[in-house]
Order: sequence, then C-alpha cells, then structure tokens
Amino acid sequence: MKQAFLFLSLCAVINSSAQQTNYHFSSTDSTTASAEKIWQIWTNVPDWENWDKGLKDAQLFGTFMVGTRGTLIPDQGPKSKFIITEIVPGRSYTFKTRIPLGRLVIKRTLEGKNARTYFTHDVQFTGILKKILGNKLGKKYRLILPETLKNIRQMAETKEQLINTL
Repeated sequence: MKQAFLFLSLCAVINSSAQQTNYHFSSTDSTTASAEKIWQIWTNVPDWENWDKGLKDAQLFGTFMVGTRGTLIPDQGPKSKFIITEIVPGRSYTFKTRIPLGRLVIKRTLEGKNARTYFTHDVQFTGILKKILGNKLGKKYRLILPETLKNIRQMAETKEQLINTL
C-alpha cells in the first residue's frame, strides 16, 4: 500500500511539472458566475479576441460542434486553421491546430463546486518540435494565460450581474 501511494505521488508530481513547461501548461481561475456564462463566452468564437489578448481574430465556420473548423489569427504569427475535436456540452471542449511537425491542442474545462465555477485552459504543443515551438510561442502565451482567464471571469461576472439586476 505504501509503495502504491509513493508511485501515485510521483505520478502526480511528474504530471504537474509536465503541465508547467512552455510546451504544456494550464491555468485555472474561479468565479461566482454560472458555468453557463463561462460556456457562452467560450463558445462564442468571434468574440475570443475580446478576452484573449494573444489573438487578433477568430472565426468559426458553422455550429459549435465536433468537426467544425475555424481560423485563428494570433497577435504574432500566421493565420492558422483549427478543428473542434471534442465537446462535453457545458463542461469541456478541445480544439487543435497544426504547427510544424505537430499540433497545438487547447482544452478548456469547467467544474462547479462550493458555489463557484472553476475554469481551466490547458495548452499543449505536440510533435518533435514541441520544445522549440513551446519556447518560441508558448512562453509568451503561458505568461498571459492568467490575464486571459481574468478577462473571462470579469466578462462572466458582468453578464451575471446584468441578468440579476433585471
């Protein structure tokens, strides 16, 4: 039993450090706003640029569902295409975009507990150039991710307050 606990503890340490490199990182924030408000903000792709300061533009070509494609124009770098690859309605979604010899995978998840909504952005560069591209691109995005989540929180809370005052 003690060995199993040590093994699981080691796995947790390895996993948490893997998610805090420039090629795989995440950030979580929480709000009193409902999960539905966060979900509405997240799934309104043309408005992503309003809260994600790493984007100049984002477009979705169809309904927000698995298989739908879109485009992103980052603040630095070329326009890229993305595809929504996974959705758990109201809880999480994943989209992917190609990078040289790999992919950039963005997963966004929601969880409600203790009268708060916790929301997480997980960013992962994959492929043989993941460390190089992570250091070139991921480092900056890793630094602005907490501000991005703060922007989402503020938007959700403002929308929630407007509804509550009506």
